[in-house]
Amino acid sequence: MKFFSTRNKDNIVSFNEAILEGIASDGGLFVPEYFPKVNIDNLLNLDYKDLAYEILRLYLDDFKETKLREIIAKAYDDKFPENPAFLKKTSNCYYLELYHGRTLAFKDFALSILPLFLENAIKESNLKEKILILTATSGDTGSSALSGFSNVYNIDIIVFFPQNGVSEIQRLQMTTQVGNNTGVFAIDGNFDDAQSNVKKIFKDKEMLSKIKEMGYKFSSANSINIGRLLPQIVYYFHAYNQLVAMNEISVGEKVSFSVPTGNFGDILAGYYAKRMGLPIEKLIIASNENNILTEFFETGIYDANRNLKITNSPSMDIIISSNLERLIYHKTNDTEFVKNIESNLEENRFFKLNEDFDEFYANFSNEDETLDEIKRVFEKDCYLIDTHTAVGESVARKYRNDKKSSEKIIVLSTASAYKFSNSVIKALGLKDRGDLFSNCKIIKDFTKTQIPKEILELKDKKIIHDKNIEVSQMKEVILKYLGDKNEN
Repeated sequence: MKFFSTRNKDNIVSFNEAILEGIASDGGLFVPEYFPKVNIDNLLNLDYKDLAYEILRLYLDDFKETKLREIIAKAYDDKFPENPAFLKKTSNCYYLELYHGRTLAFKDFALSILPLFLENAIKESNLKEKILILTATSGDTGSSALSGFSNVYNIDIIVFFPQNGVSEIQRLQMTTQVGNNTGVFAIDGNFDDAQSNVKKIFKDKEMLSKIKEMGYKFSSANSINIGRLLPQIVYYFHAYNQLVAMNEISVGEKVSFSVPTGNFGDILAGYYAKRMGLPIEKLIIASNENNILTEFFETGIYDANRNLKITNSPSMDIIISSNLERLIYHKTNDTEFVKNIESNLEENRFFKLNEDFDEFYANFSNEDETLDEIKRVFEKDCYLIDTHTAVGESVARKYRNDKKSSEKIIVLSTASAYKFSNSVIKALGLKDRGDLFSNCKIIKDFTKTQIPKEILELKDKKIIHDKNIEVSQMKEVILKYLGDKNEN
């Protein structure tokens, strides 16, 4: 299996090359040359690791079985419970719990295995340079990437996050991260500022030359890296298998997935699963008040000339959804068209597309609806969900009402409710003590749930990364970071 750029089919690379580059030299994103087909019957009754092997080997067909199984086993070891993606049934919904990893977010699934893929690629490629991971985050990617790459040999990581655009837990998870290869910077802009500048830096010939002189080359831990995207396909199949095992559906019966969506990576993994043969009726794109995707899938118009809103679901506070580029390529099969679309988006923050997206349903949940959903689910089922999952559940119910559909709907539960305790306190009508950890205890006592140990441990951790910078300083701090590393 080879991978090529969404902007140039002649830019063909291996998987190892794709993850080492992160983003194609022409600015495009790497996509697989085809979608391998699976037989669902052959995947039933597999545990998560075996399922991951059966899915990933179809894309990584140049890996020896022993090596791929070794990487998977190391990625999904005791960092996760025995069933790392548990399917929870409530009175009228199914939640795929994707938050039982080290940083309590779904990003842990891909960012536990990506560092191992990169380590292997460095060895296989006999790479002389070290890798510098540049990552923009709206919250969870940063902490998951830092945790995954901490102290990994020959790899350094720098994370940029919006100073006022993450929850306090997300901030602490990043700013207290230990590791002699980690750099964390809060920027004065939003996620889109961070992401667009990281992409520009990847294509900046002067920067590429400078870091090469310093013994480094860039790669990415964002979902623009194909090594982030492919592992996320697995839990869609895992969710389906669990529904079958619970006798909730028969093999071959279609289900829908509601996915809290920002950068479009997680739901794109669902699209890949569908193209591989998973029986999916609809992929439900659940947005918060930054509902540019809702407008695009309804009208074909992508107009990013708007202010980004800071919401109670900060990981979705995104205007430029990078992975949409991959979907546009898969729907049009036209790299020149994609290049023109993305050029127009970069220059004018606007494009229009007349294409059939029948696989998808898009809607959004406003701030009040999101908080109301947390309260409704808890009062009805004594089940606690976070703000992002609440967006997914709210939009799933709108889909059910709009389409009068009857298939089973799985909501991807993407983070622990305790990561967004201030919003959960408000949703449940509890008294906000103003202190993060006091609020967590209030939630614990009221809901009779347990505060994750990963959050309790943050209370006594020292803040290591406390730098706030202007967006214009991103290149400068990267070079200073590498200069300091070389001096040491």
